[in-house]
Amino acid sequence: MSGSETLVLETKNADVTRALGRLLGTVLKAGDVVALTGELGAGKTCLTQGIAEGLGISGEYRITSPTFTLVNEYPGRLTLYHVDVYRLAGQTDLYDLGFDEFSEGQGVVVIEWAEKIREAVPEGALWIFLSYVDDATRRIEIAAPEEIPCKNDLVELCNRTP
Repeated sequence: MSGSETLVLETKNADVTRALGRLLGTVLKAGDVVALTGELGAGKTCLTQGIAEGLGISGEYRITSPTFTLVNEYPGRLTLYHVDVYRLAGQTDLYDLGFDEFSEGQGVVVIEWAEKIREAVPEGALWIFLSYVDDATRRIEIAAPEEIPCKNDLVELCNRTP
């Protein structure tokens, strides 16, 4: 293991945030967990939409935040389990959803509001912190237990965007 790594990027609009997610989605592997944190409207669902595209999930699926359903499942190159834990009371509620089963399975898990269940997030998760810079620009900090996948491509994407 090469050690943990952190990368800080800025996206200038929602299209770039989605493209960043798409790029990540192309390199995610079965069993990967992506833990998203950030204020309401910071771009967690937008990033997840891009991840879904990168996983080859058909455009016929409308990727929305599963605030009320708690978990949405989408078939693609790998199944995407999109989880929103904002309304959960705690870790017990999470396991009642079957989190332990799908987080150790053959799909990819994306968790919105992951900071609420930090202790339940698997150790090898990719943490992504989204925050506002201004109305359109987002600061995106990616923290990985090892080298960040496609790091150079992510930097290039954010640098070439007007």
